[in-house]
Amino acid sequence: MSGALSRLQSLWKGKGEDASVPVRDWVSTSAGRPTQLQGFDITLVWVVLALMAFGLLMVYSASIALPDNPRFSKYLPTHFLTRHMVAIGFGLTAGLITVQIPVSVWERWAPWVFVVALVLLVAVLIPGIGKVVYGARRWIPLGVMNFQPSELAKFGIALYAANYMMRKMDARENFFQAVTPMAISLAFVGLLLLAEPDMGAFLVIAAIAMGILFLGGVNGRMFLLITLVLVGAFVLMITFSEFRRERIFAYLNPWDEKYAQGKAYQLTHSLIAFGRGEWLGQGLGSSVEKLHYLPEAHTDFLLAVIGEELGFVGVALVIVAFFWLTRRCFLIGRQAIALDRVFAGLYAQGIGIWMGGQAFINMGVNLGALPTKGLTLPLMSFGGSAILMNCVALAVVLRIDLENRQMMRGGRS
Repeated sequence: MSGALSRLQSLWKGKGEDASVPVRDWVSTSAGRPTQLQGFDITLVWVVLALMAFGLLMVYSASIALPDNPRFSKYLPTHFLTRHMVAIGFGLTAGLITVQIPVSVWERWAPWVFVVALVLLVAVLIPGIGKVVYGARRWIPLGVMNFQPSELAKFGIALYAANYMMRKMDARENFFQAVTPMAISLAFVGLLLLAEPDMGAFLVIAAIAMGILFLGGVNGRMFLLITLVLVGAFVLMITFSEFRRERIFAYLNPWDEKYAQGKAYQLTHSLIAFGRGEWLGQGLGSSVEKLHYLPEAHTDFLLAVIGEELGFVGVALVIVAFFWLTRRCFLIGRQAIALDRVFAGLYAQGIGIWMGGQAFINMGVNLGALPTKGLTLPLMSFGGSAILMNCVALAVVLRIDLENRQMMRGGRS
């Protein structure tokens, strides 16, 4: 324990919010005796709540005019606001329940959570079970919300990959023993997601799995080989899919007359929204692009509405918040690994990859830095199952931090 504490002291030294908490306040004077869980990362909780509250406000702003569209004519102006509030309520309730569950339980049940996600990914493809929206079969109607199995798959792959690395720790230098089972799992998930189709979710899931493998110590040459195989697979998917190929061409030249009113329509109007926002924005509620010019303004392109209404300052605050959240997940993971809790540490870092990676892709798409892809902004965009699983995933990270603090007081995790 003393060795772990000394390692943690070196990690905390000069680390922003962690450095502000004296080590003597974290450690029990009666080391070795179990203590009750006390204290939690209040800043992490406030950042998550702030992102969700800001997202709720912007979802309302982005969707308030949708009933003017004949497609949404039967909806009230507060329809999406109400549904998003319900989703946040479910998410916070699920998070409060999840934080009570010991990390050891998640470690034990990790493979089964992944199996449940796979079963639901198969079920959503069955006519009569999966709901088709815009030609994609990605949702299972549950009455109060449409559940998206790919969101559970992101949570499941983080648990499974962390558990997998724990079990394969002694075989990290052997390619077939360390990599093949995970590669097969990823390939199966990829086939199911591409059948929906949902390439964006597969990109995030692959990033989570690959990131955990890398952080878990898989041989660098093996990691490079897997990366090249994945990149090759993506290139082949784009090459043999005319729809995806056209999206790439539209991304490269969005203002071309051929694409501006077609594949690049969303991108061009997103860029117009950012251009109108300038430094301080047009004012909350004053977006023009959300008035049926920019499709999916309350989901995939919520950041564009933020940029138009609140300008560079609003977008910069969102970017800083997600950077802090990602960094905090990694720090909690490092603390757990320093306490020899490898599964907990790898999982927390995997969630950091999820939140940071998906936010990065969504922001890149909105800003025209990446090809258009249907991915929401975590914790903020409209979407019930996404908010629910984001809350559950981050609640487990908060539980890891709670158990880290208990161990540092001399108790047991």
